[in-house]
Amino acid sequence: MTKRLNEFLAGVPMTIVGGVFLAVSLILMMMKLEVPVDPAWISVIISGIPLLYLAIWRIINNKGMSKISSALLISIAMIAAIAIGDIFAAGEVAFIMATGAILEEKTAERSKKGLKKLISLAPQQGRRIMNGKEEMIRAEEIKAGYMLRVLPGETIPVDGRITIGNSSVDQAVITGESLPVDKEAGDSVYCGTINRFGAIDMEATEVGEDSSLQKLIRMVQDAENKQAPIQRIADKWATWLVPAALLIAIAAYVFTQDIIRGVTVLVVFCPCALVLATPTAIMAAIGQAAKHGIIIKSGEALEKMGKVDTIVFDKTGTLTFGRPEVSDIITFLGEPDENELLALAASAESRSEHPLGKAIVAHAIEKKLVLKDAEGFRMEAGKGIYANVSGRDLFCGNENYLKENGIGIPQQAIDTLNLLRNQGKASVLAAADGLCVGVIGLSDVLRPAAVEMVAELHEMGTQTVLLTGDNHRTAAYFAEQAGITDVKAELLPEEKVQNILQLQQEGKAVCMIGDGVNDAPALKTASVGVAMGAMGSDIAVEAADIALMSDDISKIPYLKRLSNATVSTIKFSLFLSLLINFVAILMSFMGWLTPTTGALVHNAGSIVVVLIAALLYDRKFD
Repeated sequence: MTKRLNEFLAGVPMTIVGGVFLAVSLILMMMKLEVPVDPAWISVIISGIPLLYLAIWRIINNKGMSKISSALLISIAMIAAIAIGDIFAAGEVAFIMATGAILEEKTAERSKKGLKKLISLAPQQGRRIMNGKEEMIRAEEIKAGYMLRVLPGETIPVDGRITIGNSSVDQAVITGESLPVDKEAGDSVYCGTINRFGAIDMEATEVGEDSSLQKLIRMVQDAENKQAPIQRIADKWATWLVPAALLIAIAAYVFTQDIIRGVTVLVVFCPCALVLATPTAIMAAIGQAAKHGIIIKSGEALEKMGKVDTIVFDKTGTLTFGRPEVSDIITFLGEPDENELLALAASAESRSEHPLGKAIVAHAIEKKLVLKDAEGFRMEAGKGIYANVSGRDLFCGNENYLKENGIGIPQQAIDTLNLLRNQGKASVLAAADGLCVGVIGLSDVLRPAAVEMVAELHEMGTQTVLLTGDNHRTAAYFAEQAGITDVKAELLPEEKVQNILQLQQEGKAVCMIGDGVNDAPALKTASVGVAMGAMGSDIAVEAADIALMSDDISKIPYLKRLSNATVSTIKFSLFLSLLINFVAILMSFMGWLTPTTGALVHNAGSIVVVLIAALLYDRKFD
């Protein structure tokens, strides 16, 4: 009951009510009008009761010096002001403290939806094969050694090894790879990944809590639990503020024999400006970032971003767009030419559901080529497709697929394939009427802003690292294009986490930028996680501290400059608030201030801190 009452009184609506009555009290006081009951009493009750409750709770439950908090100091000042009849001063310090607490709470809120979404990806059932028959069983009933069948479009229920069949598996949830990976007998598959095309039989190897997806979920949970809440600066300093305030107040009374001076010292000593310094600067910076399409979820993230010296990038969907596009069309025999080869391949692929086939068709349409009907279309999952176009037998696929169909691969084609692989590109060989006539190279596309963005970060003294689940050649190719020299490739989610932890152990303050579900543990583990918000997965966005809603990575240097400025502003505001308090204490000691005028000076100091922070909102950081 007491807790619910305090939560109600400390909420935004009641705090606003308290502020209104405090303002009425000030107006009456300035107009020298007397009323039977000072309206400031309402502010004292609304903002003071939760403050007093918090101070007492910490004295009873906290250990050691943490019993002494800013709430205790302000409660003492509030009670002292009431004791001498200055209700406005009591209401003012309680109201300012309540306002600061609300601001800080709003900036520190974290979303918990991401973990729930990640858990929802866990498969619920699997298709067990026993005695030649199929039966659906719950995922938790699957044991190592069970034989399972996964049909096209189904999610693989546990980690395992393919025993029969070929397919292409979308592993983005685990590795972040932009393209489905061709799989055949003997290859490993992961829980939570999607079988796109052919039916496969597999043997379960890692099940339950040992599966890849469950490890991913566990890593996000662990990283979430390691995130410590922000300790308010005023509370950090309260261990010496409270004794200092009491000693100075007592000294003021002893030396002057004036209880008013002692109470005034307590009122002006209250760390309200300290309480406001951090949250107001952060709120202004969050508003500034929002104008640029950047959502910052907490003040802690903004403060930490200002200290970051190493930024780690995922590749697919972060540095690149995460979708394959035709990059090369190479013919071997002079006939057909490039456009004819593209038109033939696109016609044959027009019925394909494979991402590479779709990309070839899209490129042909973009070039306004005429596609012809494909007859006799058939696809072999993980290998390629066949179709008859205008009487010509066309095979499009990998080397093995063409060889299996009796088509020789000329040395020129082999050399071209090796060149494309070294550039991190995928390749589709095209054969017409039994002859290998060309190859179409496809590649993910580097974001245009990536090169300049990385260069700006380097100029700011920030180290850049690429961590990706893609193969070494692809990673090296795109890292070189972007200007990143530190590259780690073919990483599973736990290996990305290990690399970030290693950087942190070396004393680095690490920011991770990613977009996929597989990036969620790394985003949580890093000091600051930044997700691509427009095209990135919901889970990555929820796991991150900051989201780029337009996927514009050119905003990263801006974000770093904004964070640096925020930290500097907070430090300056803290210094200024301490200086104002020091001057006010001297004035109180000399008798130049009363509790009421002291409260007004104290309030003016808080307003100055807020105004300084507000300047962040309109400052230019581009």
